[in-house]
Amino acid sequence: MTERSSSTSPLPADAHAVSHRFIDVDGTQIFYREAGPRDAPVLLLPHGYPCSSFQYRRLMPALADKWRLVAPDYPGFGLSDTPPANAFGFDFDAYAGFLEAFCNKLEIGRYGLYLHDYGSQIGLRLAIRHPERVTALIIQNGDIYEDTLGPKYKAIQEFWRDPSAKNRAVLEEAVSEEGFRAEFVGEVSEAQAAQIPPDLWKLHWPLMNTPPRRKLSLNLMEGLKQNLEWFPRYQAYLREHQPSALIVWGPNDGYMPEASARAYLRDIPKAELVLTDGGHWLLETHLEQVVPVIRRFLSAALSR
Repeated sequence: MTERSSSTSPLPADAHAVSHRFIDVDGTQIFYREAGPRDAPVLLLPHGYPCSSFQYRRLMPALADKWRLVAPDYPGFGLSDTPPANAFGFDFDAYAGFLEAFCNKLEIGRYGLYLHDYGSQIGLRLAIRHPERVTALIIQNGDIYEDTLGPKYKAIQEFWRDPSAKNRAVLEEAVSEEGFRAEFVGEVSEAQAAQIPPDLWKLHWPLMNTPPRRKLSLNLMEGLKQNLEWFPRYQAYLREHQPSALIVWGPNDGYMPEASARAYLRDIPKAELVLTDGGHWLLETHLEQVVPVIRRFLSAALSR
């Protein structure tokens, strides 16, 4: 048998590969993913619930030729450490403060924001703190309009009206492996559900299945009631600053239906709205359709 070698030189590393790093932020070890040139325009990727920076693992290399992508795991999520409750607030404001400290640590002064799920409220709180730093918004299934909340909010709203042990138990049941699975595949077609890897809940649930992390997950759900008070502030930020914005949406979403996407046009009427036939987790089921739209938007928005 003859050995064949196409080259005597080693093959170079993948230029679009995602790097996986840890960094200390205010005494907490934070895991984050990064891709793209260090001197390129930044797209900051706050994650949603019940997930981590893992949700961006496919998007990042698809954009890394022209942009710097940075996706941290929040404290208490994914591979980041869980600080003591008396040292970190574990609410939306605390997570916005974390994002600010994280960006300062990495010396990231300007960034586009990808707003998805909880990341929409956390990211917009960051934007309100520093509007001058925000270069563009990509809004994907993130709710900030109370009058368009979908039917899946019913259990949470029942708890808000009556915080009894019975209603709290419904929320506690959602903080489970089966509850996580339902969040990922519970509302899309069978064909689309087959495209969503079980890794999303099979790998993430063991990371979240500790008493402190189950508690913080439940507290965030309970805290959504107070977060409603911020909805007018988020809307006011959009009206006042009119950021360049792309709204890309999966309307098969029990929390955030199509009306939730269209509501953004009340405050940012020049935003581009792109609807798909998907659900909450478009980057799992519609990546090939979404990436060209995002690339075109970022090329225009970040070149201004």
